[in-house]
Amino acid sequence: MTYNLILVDDHSLIRAGVRALVLDIPGYSVVGEASDGSHLVEMVEHLVPDIVLLDISMKGTGGLEALHRLKRACPQCKVLILSMHTDPALIMQALESGAHGYLLKDTTATELEQALDALRNNERYLSPGIAHTVINQALVRNRTSQAQTSNAHNLTARQLEILRLIVRGTSTREIASGLGLSIKTVETHRSQIMKRLQIYDVAGLVLFAVRERIISLDD
Repeated sequence: MTYNLILVDDHSLIRAGVRALVLDIPGYSVVGEASDGSHLVEMVEHLVPDIVLLDISMKGTGGLEALHRLKRACPQCKVLILSMHTDPALIMQALESGAHGYLLKDTTATELEQALDALRNNERYLSPGIAHTVINQALVRNRTSQAQTSNAHNLTARQLEILRLIVRGTSTREIASGLGLSIKTVETHRSQIMKRLQIYDVAGLVLFAVRERIISLDD
């Protein structure tokens, strides 16, 4: 089975180079090209590609704007970003906007094939050169999110940890043992949590934790 691709890049030489690489990869074919994202949705609806190779920085309608439009109109369409940019925030923005992979333009034919095969198998792909960047950015965001959550409820990180354990039904003794604290310390934290939240029963704490997304219903 042949997988059909659309190339979107405002540099004709880049499109020619990528097209040549694709033609050497068995099982893939380029069925359409565009120099910007202005008519990408219409092209996708007409040509029904399996994968769109999309540049980010283009004149006219840029890649991120085109990606937003495409994911709204055709959420099932797979998008592989092909870009020279290694900025962590930009990469994360592309992935969060619905891109299934991010490939640097200095890629080799072998890596392009690996990326296309990954998307073909419903997997995601990141160029090895930016994988560590994405991981670091995700860790920074996670730490920031945890800090914001803690500050939003006026609870310390330790108190949030104990709150999660309380609402999961963990006993005071089990919490103390698991965290290496004394029972008295856990009881003090429990009292402070209830006082700060103005909630004095476990059922209320559970509802609060779910509502504020401190825990999920699947926890």
